[in-house]
Amino acid sequence: MVRDKGRRPVSVRDRAGYRFDRTLARSTGTLMGWLVITCLAVVVPVSALLVWTDPGSPRSVSGRLTAAWRTSAETLRLGAMTGTPLRMVLSALLGLVALLCVSTLVGVITNSLAERMAELSRGRSTVLEQGHVVVLGWSDQVTTVVGELIAAAAPGSTRAVVLLADRDKTEMERALAAHVGPAARARLICRSGPASDPAVLALVSPRTASTVLVLPSGGPGADAEVLRILLALRAVVGEGPDGPPVLAAVRDDHYRAPARLAAGPRGTVLETDTVTARLIAQCVGRPGLSLVLRDLLDFAGDEFHLTDATALHGGPFGAALLGHADSCVVGLLTPQGRTLLNPPADTVVAPGSRLIVVARDDGTSRPADCRHLVDPSAITTDRPAPEEPARLLMLGWNRRAPLVVDQLRHTARPGSALDVVTDRSVPGPREPEREPDAAPGTRLAVRFRSAALSRPETLLGLDLAPYDGLVVLGPDPGDGPDRPDDWTLVTLLALRLLEQRAGGRELRVVSELTDDRNRPLALVNPGSDVIVSGELTGLLMAQIAQNRHLAAVFDELFSADGSMICLRPAGTYVRPGVTTTFATVVAAARDRGECAIGYRRQDRRTMPPDHGVRLNPHKSERREWSTEDQVVVITTEATEPADVTDPAHPAGAPTQDAEEHRP
Repeated sequence: MVRDKGRRPVSVRDRAGYRFDRTLARSTGTLMGWLVITCLAVVVPVSALLVWTDPGSPRSVSGRLTAAWRTSAETLRLGAMTGTPLRMVLSALLGLVALLCVSTLVGVITNSLAERMAELSRGRSTVLEQGHVVVLGWSDQVTTVVGELIAAAAPGSTRAVVLLADRDKTEMERALAAHVGPAARARLICRSGPASDPAVLALVSPRTASTVLVLPSGGPGADAEVLRILLALRAVVGEGPDGPPVLAAVRDDHYRAPARLAAGPRGTVLETDTVTARLIAQCVGRPGLSLVLRDLLDFAGDEFHLTDATALHGGPFGAALLGHADSCVVGLLTPQGRTLLNPPADTVVAPGSRLIVVARDDGTSRPADCRHLVDPSAITTDRPAPEEPARLLMLGWNRRAPLVVDQLRHTARPGSALDVVTDRSVPGPREPEREPDAAPGTRLAVRFRSAALSRPETLLGLDLAPYDGLVVLGPDPGDGPDRPDDWTLVTLLALRLLEQRAGGRELRVVSELTDDRNRPLALVNPGSDVIVSGELTGLLMAQIAQNRHLAAVFDELFSADGSMICLRPAGTYVRPGVTTTFATVVAAARDRGECAIGYRRQDRRTMPPDHGVRLNPHKSERREWSTEDQVVVITTEATEPADVTDPAHPAGAPTQDAEEHRP
């Protein structure tokens, strides 16, 4: 052992290993030489030992040496020819050449297979499919979109779903397998690379696809990346009208017009933040609405479909409401492609029109006269009491909060008030410090104030008695805790404790989550709604990908004006305590200019997974309707103009919804 001054002792073994490593690192020839020496040092002595210990070996030394040579030569594949030294050398040379050729061939084949396997694992091979669905980009909506596309596949058919994202192919496959599960009715094909690169985008064959979906990532430059992907798609597919339908999503409204231009004439662009804000605002005054929408948007239950209206051509739309036993008619698609949701009952069904229905599957709706199932004596003539102004409280602030406030300004009853409590300064104008209901003629008065919401004692010190509804918005990713849902869950726990302190008073809470896996952790009462923004966008994109005509339907349902989904007391339609059919409820709703599509049972509000929501029941279904039951209807309510004193919308300035009809 050698000891260097000031260093740890270096053993002879370490030095020998170091010199051996240096020798191997010199060249390939050196490595081959060492391999030959090592092989000979092992094979020759062992072969000689085998010969000398064999009772049947030759007696002479020359015979034994010949036998040892043969054993060594056969082991090393050098040939076993004996005779003169020249013949033995030539035999060994021939064996070495054969060994070199075979080894080289094996190495070439091995390297080629390894490179091919590496290329396949990187997801850079070309996809040769026809009629497949292409999903570009990776976001929190991708698992929902892929899962719903698989669920929408027709029984007995196999759909190919091709995903291209700038992520590792193996990671994408594992993530999809964990969330989607075994895809019995689909082939999931993942490719890795930037979708904004036309050369990479061409690998997934978008020209032959049935639909192309572009998802925004969760990063700050997500919308700009969507624009680049749409431009790359245009470069690969071309600008003609023969390309596949394109459905893209952006977060910021400022990117919607450029995205529509880049998507082309067959493109549809969704604004994810606007859609989420509209749903939050609508759920504030309609508890249980999120359950209904989730059932309508996923493919596990009943959803919107188009069906033939030949039997009704020339007749009134109202006759169609009782013309289908196993589906609920809600609108018309005119021959010009215009969507009419909940039109007046006397609207004439023109030839070439199609019916918009809520049904189990596409093609399951069959005409059937259900007028004989209506019991006129069970229909009530009482009118619902007008809604009173509400006082609302919003806790938290994120990038969607201004959109939520703007939607509440359009949907709130005149004279309503909104208090916004945040733990940071809110950008934009503030309302004057006054009582929210002090301004006469105001549709919604808004007042901001700051508080340390991150401290539990602040939440537990809130006085919730004056409020009719609450909205809880978590921070944006990167703007607070590592997981924004953590703050939301803590806030919901505090609100639940305040409910218990108030003697069990049920608070109507609308909360927003970013991860659907946290939904079971949200402790809310049956009168509250939990909205998962990423899941909502994914469900919408999957529905529109199945049928482009549904974009206008969802546009109107999620807008501040026009038709909307409501849950209203069953006593508004039928007399409480009376047992009657659902066809009677449909007839009563028709008389009020509404389309009934289901109900919610009071006795099952706390029972998952449906929490009492039943969509598209058969028209002959009979049950006793209680005063606490609710009927799900699509209705049209007139809305008043926005407050002219609103600094965000001065008099004469058109809103975004007035400028353009959009999903």
